[in-house]
Amino acid sequence: MQARIRSARWLFRRTMATAGLELKEPSKREILNDEISELNKQLNEKMAQMAALDETKKKGRAKKSDSKSLIDVDPVQGTRDFPPEEMRVRNWLFSHYRKVAQQFGFEEYDAPVLEAENLYTRKAGEEIVQQMFNFTTKGGHKVALRPEMTPTLARLVMQKGQSLLLPIKWFSIPQCWRYEAITRGRRREHFQWNMDILGVTGITAEAEILAAAITFLSNVGLTSKDVGFKVNSRKLLQTVLENAGVPKDKFAPVCVIVDKMEKIEEEEVEKMLSDLGLEKSIIKNIRDTLSLKSIDEMVEAVGDDAEVVKELRDLFRIIDAYGYSDWIQFDASVVRGLAYYTGVVFECFDREGVFRAICGGGRYDNLMLTYGHNKAIPACGFGFGDCVIMELLQEKKLVPELSPGVQDLIIPFNESMRSNAITVLQKLRSAGRSVDIILKNPKNPKASFTYADRIGAERAIFVAPSEWESNSVVVKNLRGEGKHKDDGDRGTSVKIEDLE
Repeated sequence: MQARIRSARWLFRRTMATAGLELKEPSKREILNDEISELNKQLNEKMAQMAALDETKKKGRAKKSDSKSLIDVDPVQGTRDFPPEEMRVRNWLFSHYRKVAQQFGFEEYDAPVLEAENLYTRKAGEEIVQQMFNFTTKGGHKVALRPEMTPTLARLVMQKGQSLLLPIKWFSIPQCWRYEAITRGRRREHFQWNMDILGVTGITAEAEILAAAITFLSNVGLTSKDVGFKVNSRKLLQTVLENAGVPKDKFAPVCVIVDKMEKIEEEEVEKMLSDLGLEKSIIKNIRDTLSLKSIDEMVEAVGDDAEVVKELRDLFRIIDAYGYSDWIQFDASVVRGLAYYTGVVFECFDREGVFRAICGGGRYDNLMLTYGHNKAIPACGFGFGDCVIMELLQEKKLVPELSPGVQDLIIPFNESMRSNAITVLQKLRSAGRSVDIILKNPKNPKASFTYADRIGAERAIFVAPSEWESNSVVVKNLRGEGKHKDDGDRGTSVKIEDLE
C-alpha cells in the first residue's frame, strides 16, 4: 500500500515540476492521512466483498429449503449461542468464579440487565458512553442494556442506605452489552465476573481482590509464567499533574485519553491532551511518567514521601504475604479507561502478548458522590470477562472435556418392562444420582448401550425379564474402575436392593 502511495506522489511531483510549479514537501500528518485514506479505501473494498459473500451464503441457504420464511440460523452479530456442549464449558468457568468468590467470603447478587440510561452517561469522554445499546421505551423512559456492572452495584448500595452493614464483599456474573468493534476476545455481549469490596479505605482491599483473581487463574491451571498483573495508582499521575498546576477537573479526562494511547496515533493523543488545555511541557511530563517501570523510578519522579509511594509499597508487601509476588509488577502506563477510578488500578495480561487485557479493576472511592449520595463510600473491585480467558485457556489446552453429566442410563428390555425400569430410575434419582432413561426402545438393545457410552454415562443399567424375576438388573460399567471393556459383555447382575 505504501509503495502505491509513494508512486502516486512521485508521479504528482513530476507533473508539477514539468508545469514549472513548486511543490511543498508533505508533512508527516499529511502522509499519515494519505495512508489512512488508502487503508479506508481497501477496507471498504473488503467490506463490499464480505457483503457479497454474505449475500451468496444467504442465497445458498434459501435454495436448501422450500420455505419462503427461512430465518438466519446464526446469532445476532457479536453475540453467541450456548448449546449444551458450550453451556457445559460456561458452567465450568462460572463454577470456578463462584468457588473462589465463596472461598474469599463474597456474597452473590444480581440485578436487571436493563437500567436507566443516565446511570452510565458520565461526562469524561469514556468510550462506554458511545457504545451503549440504548433506546427509549414505549413509556418514554431512556434505558440501556448494562455495559458494565459497577454503576448497578452503586445503585443497589444507595438503595440499601443505612441498613447496609459495611464493609461488604459482593460478587456477580452479569451479562454486559457494548456496541463496539468485534475483534479477538471482544464481542458485543459478554459475561463478566465482578468482585467488589466496599467500606474499606486501606490497601488491604486491593490486595484481597488481586489475590482472589490470582487464585482463580491458578485454579484453572495457569501460572505466573503464563499471566501477570500490571499495577499502578492514578495518584501517581494525579501528583504529577497537580505539581504542574493542572486543575483537578482535568484529571479524569486525561486518564481516559491516556488509556487510548495503545489504540490511536501518538499525534492524536497529543492533540486530545492539547485540546484539554495542557501545554507541551506537561504532555511530555505525562509521557515520562507513564514510562516508569519500577517503584524506584517512581520515587525519583515524585519523592519518597509521596502518598502513592507508600501505598504501592504496602500493596506489594501484602501481596508477598499472600505468596503471589511473582504475579504482579509495577507499570505506570496502566490507568484504565473509566473515569471513576481514584487510586490503585491494575490489569491482567498474558506474558506472550497475544491477547488484550484478561481482566482489570481498581479503586473507585467517589462513585457514590457522582450519583448524588450524601457521602463517599470507599470501594474497589475488578471485572473479569469470559471471552479472553476462555481463548487463553483453550490455547493452553486447559479446558477439560466435559460430558453431559448423566451418571446412569436405564434401558428397559421392551415396553412391557418400562414400569419396572421406572422403579429403578426413581430409586437412583432419590439417592441423588443423575439418571436418564431410554424413552423409545430401539429394535436392537445394543444401540442403547452405544448411546449410553456416547453421552458419557458412567453406567448402563439393563432391566430385563429374566433378571427382574430374581429382583436383579444388569449393570454395565462404562467408565473408571470396573469398566467392562468387552462390547459383547452385557455387564454384571446386581440385586436391586444393592443398587446405589
